[in-house]
Parts: sequence; C-alpha cells; structure tokens
Amino acid sequence: MRLIIAAVGRVKDGAERALLERYRDRFGELGKRLGLSPVIWHELAESRAATATKRCAEEGVGLLKLARDADAIIALDERGKAMTSQAFAGLLGKVRDNGAGTAAILVGGPDGLAPSVREAAHHMLSLGAMTLPHGLARIVLAEQLYRAATILAGHPYHRA
Repeated sequence: MRLIIAAVGRVKDGAERALLERYRDRFGELGKRLGLSPVIWHELAESRAATATKRCAEEGVGLLKLARDADAIIALDERGKAMTSQAFAGLLGKVRDNGAGTAAILVGGPDGLAPSVREAAHHMLSLGAMTLPHGLARIVLAEQLYRAATILAGHPYHRA
C-alpha cells in the first residue's frame, strides 16, 4: 500500500528536520517489508489568506488534491480519536489488508483542517489533547509510523 503524508507548513532545518528524517528513514526500510511503501511526503505552503477560515479552505484544497487517489484518508485533527500506538498499528494494518492501494495521512497547519478535509476523512485521529506545533506533530507522526511498523513486524522497539 502506497502512503501519502501531506502536511501544511515546512519543518525547519536543523534539529527538527534531522529528527523527522531519522524516523522517516527508519520507517522507510521496514515499511517496504510490510507492504507500506512507497511513502511520499509532501509539505504544502501555508496559505496567506486574510482569515483563518479562508486559510483553512485553501490549504484543504491542496491537501485533498494530494489525497485524491487515496482509497483511505486519515486526518490528524484535535477533534479526532485518540489511539494507542497498538491501535494505530492495527488501523494501518487493517487499511492495508482490506486492499487499499493508497492511504493518505493529512496534517493541517496552524489554523487546523478545513471542514472539507474532515468530511473526506475515513478516519480522524488526534495525537493528544495538547496543541502541538505542526512541525512537532509531523515528527510525532513519523515516529508513530515507525512504531506502528515495528509493532506489525513483531520488532521489540515497542515495549508497552
């Protein structure tokens, strides 16, 4: 199953970028063996519209354009369901095993996700009740993708 990760905003160079790359690389190799590849990461520019509503709408159009071929859309949103790492791994495995050729995981920008993205999503997940900067949210997502892959592979990385 091909994975599309699309997020609004750019992760800054330096420590944030290095940590994101670390987990992306770790997931990449393991994901191939588990049928979770290729993984395509997209960074969309933040909208410059005057209002949060317009910014979300413009960013939503871009996110949905990248996810247009996805059989399953997972949106990260504060209103989404909080999951354990085990449950997230199970969700990815289920989507893959149910025959999805492509799954998209969408991450909004500072103003959140457009209603159109939330409506298009097959699954809405929350990374937790606290607000995270979008760069940090992307790092957490990358680590959780790697962790999910280790869970599916029976690797000892996840010890909960």
